[in-house]
Amino acid sequence: MSRSTRRRQETSRTSTAANGDVEEQHNIMPSGPNAEIPSDIRGDRCNIAILFFLYLLQGIPMGLAAAIPMLMQSHGVSYKQQAEFSLVNWPFSLKLLWAPIVDSIYSNRFGRRKSWLIPAQFLIGFFMIFLGANVDSWLGDGAEEKAEPCVGFLTLMFFILNFLAATQDIAVDGWALTMLKRRNVAYASTCNSVGQSAGYFFGYVVFMALHSPDVSNKYLRSVPQPNGLVTISSFLNMWGWVFLTATVLVAILKREQVVHNPEHEPEPSLGFYRAYGLLWDISKLPSIRVLAFILLTAKIGFSACDAVTGLKLVDAGVPKEHLAFLAVLLVPLQIMLPIAICKYTTGSRPLDVYIAAVPYRLFFNVVAGAIVYFTPSFINDNGDVPLYYYIGLLLFYTCHQITLYMMFVAIMSFFVRISDPAVGGTYMTLLNTLANMGTTWPSTLSLYIVDSLTFRGCSSSLLSNNGCSLPNEVKACEAAGGHCTVQLDGYYVEMALCTVLGLMWLWWARPRIQGLQAKEVREWKVQRQRIR
Repeated sequence: MSRSTRRRQETSRTSTAANGDVEEQHNIMPSGPNAEIPSDIRGDRCNIAILFFLYLLQGIPMGLAAAIPMLMQSHGVSYKQQAEFSLVNWPFSLKLLWAPIVDSIYSNRFGRRKSWLIPAQFLIGFFMIFLGANVDSWLGDGAEEKAEPCVGFLTLMFFILNFLAATQDIAVDGWALTMLKRRNVAYASTCNSVGQSAGYFFGYVVFMALHSPDVSNKYLRSVPQPNGLVTISSFLNMWGWVFLTATVLVAILKREQVVHNPEHEPEPSLGFYRAYGLLWDISKLPSIRVLAFILLTAKIGFSACDAVTGLKLVDAGVPKEHLAFLAVLLVPLQIMLPIAICKYTTGSRPLDVYIAAVPYRLFFNVVAGAIVYFTPSFINDNGDVPLYYYIGLLLFYTCHQITLYMMFVAIMSFFVRISDPAVGGTYMTLLNTLANMGTTWPSTLSLYIVDSLTFRGCSSSLLSNNGCSLPNEVKACEAAGGHCTVQLDGYYVEMALCTVLGLMWLWWARPRIQGLQAKEVREWKVQRQRIR
């Protein structure tokens, strides 16, 4: 379930809300005799609803980016092509690179956040409508005879879509801090996590269910039909118009705070050059360099399990829409786990929990490999999967999520502990970016090398040297009356390699992580020249 959790790792927001700019930390409540005034959403109900809806819209492209690989897998694309498409997830991990631009260049007349939010959402809407008109042919469904998907073009289009969504995310995160009253600003993170989760749910789970002929015929139709209730093109077209309508309404009806109101957070800014200079100053700290290497390599051991296992289950015959439903069942667990785990990570050594979770996640590599290996034996001739199989799969994902959130909550607690408050949220945002990149690049690489580690052969005795590694070799094998068989599945080779590399990483990283925890907080501070 790494795709559904990959974006949650960005929802731990700071005072800059991942906009890459430096803002002084301000108390949520006023000082003095009114310091204990509790939150009161009266007057902010409409703003909370607007933020929730904007974050929901943001989750739609993310959910669709998770659904497309499942559709491509049904078309028989290679894992190298899946790796190519996984690049669409990179904008959310790299948005720190252009966040200071979004924060520093704007029109005062139109509004600091609306200067980027409105154009980004208009472009997303038009882009979705354009995609809806062409995506069937790019997936290979446009002609009467199905063609091979245009993976390169799909990757480019959805990369641009996610780049626009990430830009919208920067603008909404920054606007959330000033749209809400100071006493209610904590609701911004709730709108973020709940809204994005709801958008992801619509873009992935709801779409996969309505796109499935089996689900549509079984639960939503009286007369069976060969296609699902919606197609990818109609779904994209509908949400494109939703984006355009919502953007027009926000542009006309919602104004930004122009004159500072003491009930709202102010909008300080370091500016374009000073923000990038501060990021460079932070990256030069010796402790940050060690931590960066740890964060960028920590997920190598789990990358094959997280990125490839779901696609392998689809290959084995598990309906992709059923895997999407499992993600829904895990949502309550994902809400409760951070609350349950945080009491173990509030001390001075939160990374002890992080280290403790690593061996268990590596053990799940073995469990996941066994599940994929034995899955075909559970599926009958009609393609039906028994209920007890799904119960076992849900149990596996539940245990996997526990270890995943142990690592997530622990590393977030450590980030909060070491971040220099004098530089606002920039420090925290940089650390989150490193952590997200540590998930993104191993996932892409693990998908890319599966095919290279897989060895196939032709069953025809006339073509014993045919490796079935290229499309023309596959056609030659079939023309000779044979079929291509997998002699060694690269998935299992990769799982073994990742497990070994993960154990080696644990041996190397454990003392260094303990050393980082032992450092004084002052060793994580940056020079003050740029923040004055």
